[in-house]
Amino acid sequence: MTNKNKDSSNSSLFKERSKIHPREVEGLFVKLRYLSLFVLLGMYYLLPWISINEQQIVLFDLPARKFYIFGWVFWPQDFIYLSLLLICAAFSLFLFTALAGRLWCGYACPQTVWTEVFLWIERKIEGTRSQQIKLDKAKNSFKKIQLKATKHIIWVLFALFTGFTFVGFFTPIKELTTAILGLQLGPWETFWLFFYSLATYANAGWLREQVCLYMCPYARFQSVMLDKDTLVISYDALRGEPRGGRKKGIDFAEKGLGSCIDCNLCVQVCPTGIDIRNGLQYECIGCAACIDVCDDVMEKMSYPKGLITYTTENKLEGQPSRILRPRIIVYITLLVAILSGVIYSIETRDSVALNVLRDRNSLYRENPDGSITNSYTIKVLNMDKVDHHYAFNVSGIDGIDSSINEPILVRAGQVLEAPVSVFVQPESLKTPSSNIIFSLHALEGIKGDTQTDGRFIGPLDP
Repeated sequence: MTNKNKDSSNSSLFKERSKIHPREVEGLFVKLRYLSLFVLLGMYYLLPWISINEQQIVLFDLPARKFYIFGWVFWPQDFIYLSLLLICAAFSLFLFTALAGRLWCGYACPQTVWTEVFLWIERKIEGTRSQQIKLDKAKNSFKKIQLKATKHIIWVLFALFTGFTFVGFFTPIKELTTAILGLQLGPWETFWLFFYSLATYANAGWLREQVCLYMCPYARFQSVMLDKDTLVISYDALRGEPRGGRKKGIDFAEKGLGSCIDCNLCVQVCPTGIDIRNGLQYECIGCAACIDVCDDVMEKMSYPKGLITYTTENKLEGQPSRILRPRIIVYITLLVAILSGVIYSIETRDSVALNVLRDRNSLYRENPDGSITNSYTIKVLNMDKVDHHYAFNVSGIDGIDSSINEPILVRAGQVLEAPVSVFVQPESLKTPSSNIIFSLHALEGIKGDTQTDGRFIGPLDP
């Protein structure tokens, strides 16, 4: 094989990436996407600064093992709620995909959100699409280096602010600010600040569409969630073909042309660089920019809008299309049921947890008065936001008593650990091992009662 053939083979297998410069576009779907970006970015950057009763409303306090989310406090034993919420998020993704394709990718995915911000910064500094392409092709000059350097400096600063905000969800952001200003930032905060900043800068500034095309698994399995009744962005080939240029006002039908004027604007506005006229492709992220620009062209040409639009495969084929279908009903039912159950469980959960550990050094002790003693360690967790007194009780055996007779004070969010001795008269023991119940009762009238099972060990021949 000659070197020429080798080069030809290599070039066919590996395609060099060409930078995509998406064209700016205006329209309904662009406005909806910008509204979504504004809301999501506003929540991300503002939530850490909002506090209620001096408590940050969203804080994942890992050292204290407490998660604060909009007034709710979650503990390690509440991990089941996180699992259920993730299941709800999965069903939501399935539902929206079955309804209208990749709505998540086009309007809410973090990659899309931050890439749009970086593209906006790039346009403000380097200009329009044509100006950016011209600048990239130009030879190095002071102006080019100045523009490129300015863009990357702003990118880096914005990425650092993004990383700082991310760490602010795990370390109280006011304490984090003080630590940074005093150059006293801890090693883990430093690592995650720069790691998340670097990830934002690289993904949104450099990789961009490559994350969607090569790194994101969602594009690969979305097809299994679509059917012929799913709303997807489609090009009406029956109306648009054959495509070709023409002047405004002429009867294109007489020339054997379709409605598409082959302006390629739908390709220029696509953030992944695909041609929607080639049919639905896994690279399409559903941003609908091609719909807005095509409708604008159709309006200027005095043609009906909708050459590129949200539609279903059945509708394109002239078949009836249904929004409500079995899979949609199943997704909605499961989502509502799980989410309702999670909210109800959170609102009605006990505000106290009790854990009892036996003393493993001795099974039991015989006291001078003849009673049998077992030793335990109790751990009481007050998951409420205020201090509470609890009455401690042991039951399950006639005449059973404990060394704790006074109410237990447990501070808000505190884990109280205390030793307790349990006494039983030998005549009350029917077997060497008996079931007993440890219980707590809140004295302030809140829903804070709980109990746990235990074992009382006595002599083999009671």
